Amino acid sequence: MFKHLNKDFPASIVVFFVAIPLCLGIALASGAPLFSGLIAGIIGGIVVGAISGSSLGVSGPAAGLAAIVLAAISKLGYENLLLAVVIGGAIQIVFGLLKAGIIGYYFPNSVIKGMLTGIGIIIILKQIPHFFGYDGDPQGDWAFFQVDGENTFSELINALNNISPGATLIAIIGMTILILWEAVLSKKGKFFKLVQGPLVAVAVGIIYYLLTRDSETFGISADHLVNVPVPDSFDSFVGQFTLPSFEMIGTMEIWITGFTIALVASLETLLCVEATDKLDPHKRTTPTNRELFAQGTGNLMSGMVGGLPITQVIVRSSANIQSGGQTKMSAILHGFLLLISVVIIPNILNYIPLSVLAAILFLVGYKLAKPALFVQMYQAGWKQFVPFMVTIIGIIFGDLLIGISLGLVVGIVVILIKSYQNSYFLHIENVENGGKTVKMRLAEEVTFINKGAILKELNNLENDSYLIMDVTKTKYLDRDIIDILDDFKIKAEEKNIDIKIVSERGTVENPESYLEFFELDKKPA
Repeated sequence: MFKHLNKDFPASIVVFFVAIPLCLGIALASGAPLFSGLIAGIIGGIVVGAISGSSLGVSGPAAGLAAIVLAAISKLGYENLLLAVVIGGAIQIVFGLLKAGIIGYYFPNSVIKGMLTGIGIIIILKQIPHFFGYDGDPQGDWAFFQVDGENTFSELINALNNISPGATLIAIIGMTILILWEAVLSKKGKFFKLVQGPLVAVAVGIIYYLLTRDSETFGISADHLVNVPVPDSFDSFVGQFTLPSFEMIGTMEIWITGFTIALVASLETLLCVEATDKLDPHKRTTPTNRELFAQGTGNLMSGMVGGLPITQVIVRSSANIQSGGQTKMSAILHGFLLLISVVIIPNILNYIPLSVLAAILFLVGYKLAKPALFVQMYQAGWKQFVPFMVTIIGIIFGDLLIGISLGLVVGIVVILIKSYQNSYFLHIENVENGGKTVKMRLAEEVTFINKGAILKELNNLENDSYLIMDVTKTKYLDRDIIDILDDFKIKAEEKNIDIKIVSERGTVENPESYLEFFELDKKPA
């Protein structure tokens, strides 16, 4: 965990700056005390980060649960909600012990890519108002239709009619620093790699605020700044923690709410795990059952001290990856930074302009939703493009679960149209040669439904193995399986595993690209 500290620590700083406004904004959107979001962020970083097997995933309060939490607080009260969070955490631990984490493997890559892209677009749309200094809604409000009667697009119009010159100017300066730092300065020397652009942008934002706060034109008002609760004594700090009420533990409504939290949080976590593993440059695989156990432990502890429910969050995870994080230490350190900041320097945090943080998130969103990805998915064929677009539209105009559900339904329909046979078996034959040669014969039709089984067998291969993959009888090979093979190529090189593909077109050793070798949706010729 300490091997890559030189990369993990700078990445943790970036994730910390991303997490601060999100923790506060999601708490505000949930109708909960602001401190509850920070508690969830701290526990998500330190506790979940330590227990989880995810190398790059970062956990904290999630916007996908905001509507559930808001309804539960209105109906049950905050202390009873905390009891439901505790129960939800216990149920998640049971899910992990029952090995329910395999569910995440049954989502096609087109839907996962659509989820990432949809979230990227939402980040951009939701950060534009904050970029221009219009902070009418919290940064945690990710819904299209908002409780104040506005929607995502009408908020953009409102922002253009309420531009703050000071907030906009420092946002543009911050954006310029971020782009120059990544594109030019980071290649100039070790200093620019050690000190990250977002840290510099935030520091410049604080200095700008302090120098211009008396200016009527270019000053930044208090409602355009980070707003961390500032206790005036140790007692007031301790008073921010709330204990759950166990008096209603036998009430059915509490258990229904707890189960709902557990189910939604588990599904959102598994989807984020799949997406994060996809973004991982080293293509490491997160143990999903352990992840459910870690998330359940985090939710149990968060509910016990007054925090919001926790999931793995793709916004923070992708920011971690894009900032060069290498191990789980970056997630853990970001949790400690949250803890230290709310205890020692809350006043300094409250000098950070939200527009600078919006600039940071704007670039995160762009990297998730690059225009080139739309071209790539279109060129991959309609069976990839349609579920991809449906997922994006569902997420933008609905929410994460609606988008994922619609994309999955379309993906299943596509598979049913294409897969006219039922052969989904994976045949593995061990060949006598020192116990290190494995022959894997794929079935006539292999789809994303087989992804979990194939991925498991590939990950179980020992170092220095020799894999013979026989696809001579395979008539349909899903793009998801080819993506797995291309991803596994990196891991195979690290584990010194040689691969031979046997097909009707002939035999090839360690192909440069499986994507180019196979003809999609056809029997290999």
